[in-house]
Amino acid sequence: MTPSYESPELVRLFTAYTADPESIGRKLARAYDTATYDSPLLVATGADFALYPGSGHPPTVHGYRLSPRGFKELTAVSHLGPAVASLVYLRRVLGESSWRPQAEQLLAEVKSSRAANSVQLWRDRIAVEAYRGREQQISDLVDYTCATTARYLTAALDDEAYLNEETLRADYLEGGGDAQLPVPVNHVMVATFFLAGLDISYRIGRWLRAQDLDWQRAMVLIAGRQGRATAGVTWTSSSVATLILGASGHRLPLERMYLAPHAPTFATPRDGDLSEVVALERALRGIWCATRVTVELGGLMFDGYPRYAPAGVHFPDVRDPAVTEISEMPAVDGPRDMRALVTRLRMVMEDPRQLLSGAVTDLAVEELARTDWDPTTVHVPGLTDVHYPTDL
Repeated sequence: MTPSYESPELVRLFTAYTADPESIGRKLARAYDTATYDSPLLVATGADFALYPGSGHPPTVHGYRLSPRGFKELTAVSHLGPAVASLVYLRRVLGESSWRPQAEQLLAEVKSSRAANSVQLWRDRIAVEAYRGREQQISDLVDYTCATTARYLTAALDDEAYLNEETLRADYLEGGGDAQLPVPVNHVMVATFFLAGLDISYRIGRWLRAQDLDWQRAMVLIAGRQGRATAGVTWTSSSVATLILGASGHRLPLERMYLAPHAPTFATPRDGDLSEVVALERALRGIWCATRVTVELGGLMFDGYPRYAPAGVHFPDVRDPAVTEISEMPAVDGPRDMRALVTRLRMVMEDPRQLLSGAVTDLAVEELARTDWDPTTVHVPGLTDVHYPTDL
């Protein structure tokens, strides 16, 4: 095979603009970086926010996903629906008894969690500020969900034929079967996802609003992987983007927020050590500036032609039972619109663009903004005005 030939003269021309550390393109990005040296840069990773105030001032970091109290405990309850559904799937794919060891382990953990659950646990030990005043409701929800899950798993372990798609939906997820199911577990998942989004939105929203940022000048970068590998790569599918926009009072122009899944990220700081966060500022500012300066060139080069503007989001209406397919997140007609809310749960499972946390986070942010960021007055779908019996 004849080796490929490259013209050295034309290759040098190529590198003169873009592929050399001293190229025109690199110099342009550095010049824009210098011009925005005093602008605040807000960076969100998969677990933390870092705010670089600009002008060389030290950053501040606020965790939002894995480190806060109550997140794992509440998420454990959220995951019971998918966990039980997974057992049904394992039986269907791998055959009889393939699922039994995992079901027995899950049943043991459910019983243990139910015994540990109490209003005192949620009020005095987990003590999430955004849940203040709801601890009894949350405790009842957890007790009910554990009891309902244990009942279903016990029936399946006693009679393997019971573990199938029909009983999963009728006796556990949706209701309508022979089993007593005062509150469908689908509604539990809506409530727990919403509560998690409420807590994160409240804490980060309060923190961001306290920074008194000039959102018109802010540089925002959502860096690295957000949830599963294919998700959250556009602002319409990123719950983090939704949170930032809501916290800014929608004053942040969309064109100043970039999602960079391949950007470098920092580990959650330990013991107040921000050295890794500080070391990344130059690289992260460079990514934002190199992206933005191309936008500036577009306006300079093509003035008089239509400019790009981020499109709004279309929310399809799923209240009509005839609607069987959607490609965008559905609209919700109030906090009791469970058809739309559960449809959102299905969408974040099936649409690889979506973050699982994005099912209802936008609604939690909207509710907080509506109530002037008072979480105690937010209507939590699946929890507010819902009675979870604890005598099962």
